[in-house]
Amino acid sequence: MDGVELAGQILYTWLTLVLGLILLPSAFGVSLGISEIYMKILVKTLEWATLRIETGVAKQSVLKNSASVGIIQRDESPMEKGLSGLRGRDFELSDVFYFSKKGLEAIVEDEVTQRFSSEELVSWNLLTRTNVNFQYVSPRLTMVWVLGVIVRYCVLLPLRLTLAVIGIGLFVIGTTLVGQLPRNRLKNFLSEVVHLTCCRICVRALSGTIHYHNRQYRPQKGGICVANHTSPIDVLILTTDGCYTMVGQVHGGLMGIIQRSMVKACPHIWFERSEMKDRHLVIRRLKEHIALKEELPILIFPEGTCINNTSVMMFKKGSFEIGGTIHPVAIKYNPRFGDAFWNSSKYNIVSYLLRVMTSWAIVCDVWYMPPMTREEGEDAVQFANRVKSAIAVQGGLTELPWDGGLKRAKVKDTFKEEQQKNYSKMIVGNGSLKSELD
Repeated sequence: MDGVELAGQILYTWLTLVLGLILLPSAFGVSLGISEIYMKILVKTLEWATLRIETGVAKQSVLKNSASVGIIQRDESPMEKGLSGLRGRDFELSDVFYFSKKGLEAIVEDEVTQRFSSEELVSWNLLTRTNVNFQYVSPRLTMVWVLGVIVRYCVLLPLRLTLAVIGIGLFVIGTTLVGQLPRNRLKNFLSEVVHLTCCRICVRALSGTIHYHNRQYRPQKGGICVANHTSPIDVLILTTDGCYTMVGQVHGGLMGIIQRSMVKACPHIWFERSEMKDRHLVIRRLKEHIALKEELPILIFPEGTCINNTSVMMFKKGSFEIGGTIHPVAIKYNPRFGDAFWNSSKYNIVSYLLRVMTSWAIVCDVWYMPPMTREEGEDAVQFANRVKSAIAVQGGLTELPWDGGLKRAKVKDTFKEEQQKNYSKMIVGNGSLKSELD
């Protein structure tokens, strides 16, 4: 047997195993138990590694480098309370110390920009992303780390790439073919089958383990599903359990190819965020969509950008102005097995997917929450904040009032002016914040 025949035989055997043991079961939503066994072995290995680390390194040192403990302890009291101990009723030079303190706190550790970088881990997960070189604690731990690198890059990566290429290829071909059919029930049915099947294959390509909670609250047709946003993987996670009409930013490259094929089979809504006319068009399309109760629920990520899954930032009010029933969904990834956050300003989609595919697994919990509607006398901003708070509480995330657009833009002048107005009110004694606080 020459080299060509041997390579062909190996490729045939590889594809047969992938097709029989992974591809077909995942396409039908069936598990053979291989993922469960892999996760049990992985959990045991990480627990052993944690014990070795705690033995080799002082526990205090580990905690010191953990992001769960802030660098500084903040005073979260309002401006009026913060200044009450420094000033009387008139302006005093000592007021400068309060603003200097707040400025230094923001410089040392602001609560916004750290949401746009990967979450630091309390204990090492045998991946290279860490602030401490834990792999050098002991020779035995170093050997396990090296073995993990070999497994991730020489076994898991080829397997996942094979599944990803098949899943994305079938998705593009399937949606393109379905898109040639006239709009009717058959086309809608085939579109849902293609979306569900291919998304399940792609999730399996990430060794995805998803725990769905409260499935009785899954978004219904004619409604709007809103969720916190960490990564494009969020779409795969949710579509594995049901189909949606998606609303999102236009992308180029691989994401653009997928988007253009998707819209042929299903009326997804893609827009350019910088174009005002696109925004008005999206609002009109959303209103038309929810008026048809037989249409798939709309999936929207109101934050407008990816956050590192430690917090929920400001929800844009647009999707809460059009009426309809809101179905909140909270998504929480377990960073212990892999980092799902997509830092789009640092990595393109291909680089990001390679990083994810060389991690151990993607493990997450999805909570479907009871539907919410706008209350009487409640404006769109208040409704958006109420939904955001519910998602933050359910997912165990920190709720922040900041706009996720700060990832790429500076703080708006209106926010600075608001702080100046609050201070001036205190000085002149007109419209004091005290009444509002009370």
